[in-house]
Amino acid sequence: MKTRCLLTHFAVVVSLVFGCVVLAQSPAPAPVAPPPDLAAKVDEYVAAQMKVNQFSGAVLIARDGKVLLSKGYGLAHREFDIPNTPQTKFRLGSITKQFTATAALLLEERGKLSTEDPLCKFLEPCPEAWKPVTVHHLLTHTSGIPSYTGMPDYRVQMTHRVSPDQMIARFRDKPLDFPVGDRYRYNNSGYFLLGVIIEKASGMSYEAFLAENIFAPLGMKDSGYDHFETILPRRAAGYSLEKGAPVNSAYLDMGQPYAAGSLYSTAEDLLTWDQALAGGKLLSAKSYEKMYTPFKNNYAYGWAVAPRFNRKTIGHGGGINGFSTMINRYPDDNVCFIVLSNLESANAGRISRDLEALYFGEKYELPRERVVARVDPRLYDAYLGKYELSPTFTITVTRDGNRLLTQATNQPQFEVFPESETKFFLRVVDAQITFVKDEKGVVTHLILHQGGRDQFAKKVE
Repeated sequence: MKTRCLLTHFAVVVSLVFGCVVLAQSPAPAPVAPPPDLAAKVDEYVAAQMKVNQFSGAVLIARDGKVLLSKGYGLAHREFDIPNTPQTKFRLGSITKQFTATAALLLEERGKLSTEDPLCKFLEPCPEAWKPVTVHHLLTHTSGIPSYTGMPDYRVQMTHRVSPDQMIARFRDKPLDFPVGDRYRYNNSGYFLLGVIIEKASGMSYEAFLAENIFAPLGMKDSGYDHFETILPRRAAGYSLEKGAPVNSAYLDMGQPYAAGSLYSTAEDLLTWDQALAGGKLLSAKSYEKMYTPFKNNYAYGWAVAPRFNRKTIGHGGGINGFSTMINRYPDDNVCFIVLSNLESANAGRISRDLEALYFGEKYELPRERVVARVDPRLYDAYLGKYELSPTFTITVTRDGNRLLTQATNQPQFEVFPESETKFFLRVVDAQITFVKDEKGVVTHLILHQGGRDQFAKKVE
């Protein structure tokens, strides 16, 4: 929903999305016990997130299916002072995609479709350019079909109620971004189309299929397809920040995210989901292997599969108007981390990463207030230009008077603020940028610090 603020709607994580690292080949470390003061350290960390970044939401950490910490923080509804709890319902954003992928694999097991089926088998009329596209390409973000959430008019269109056919018509005739299967690019159009395929193959609505075949069998009574008009007990209101103050988030018609990001759930229901996956429920071992096998950029079917702290992780984040979410699972340790926030600028992916570091005894930092330094704006001219994070993802730096602005590919423009002459920070998300100069004082690249990672972008223009 919105890897948002340096933000892409219906996102995999709340951060900039580009290439992932290669899976580590060394043996996984032995499972470790949680620190004895886990709850106190989590409270300390989240309190800092609340103070510095105005975090509100729910956090759950479990090992072997047993809850180590499950707690709500801040308010689910600011106007009525209703607190968040582990039973509060949050919009999930792109965590939805793992349920969509599971639905597709369930239908494959029942002989209703194959992941190698062409998209055009389920879509009429089907553009000529889409004929090589298979279900597999849609699941792995390798179809090349343009993502509707990256279109310039998306924020205007997102309030409109549309049918699947009307939505598909918005991107049906656009040229492919790249040859089918050639590369990975996060793509909400692909998962929208998977919803249509699931309906055609099952003879049921996407919402009904998930309710009957996933949520009901697993006892996930607090999960479903979110509808704005439904009276939904314990549903969190979604917020964004405007000039540093919380405001109600922009309206989004939930027919827009559909199978790419329409679901809601609770921290406790997502633990049920985690344990169903760990226990091999719903799908066969063969299907789980397919779901967790990365194709390109460590992306499998609705999950990112990559190492962290020399351990295998299977996870996915989400971002949608008013919400930021993350579920990350360590299958070899049978440890699960769930972070759900009803503040869209919250970096649930970063928060989860820090809590994981806390658990495994790795390095993390408490959030801190950042102070704007006095810097001569004339220095900004050296930083202007385009910086390439990957062949398909850039950050463009421009200047508006005394303001330095950044804009990532297909994302809004945001101001960055100086901490020093070369280091800047964003206020809309927990991210920082360092400009690097060579021995002649010429800026050669920037470093993006976000989500506990340092990512280099060469200056290309």
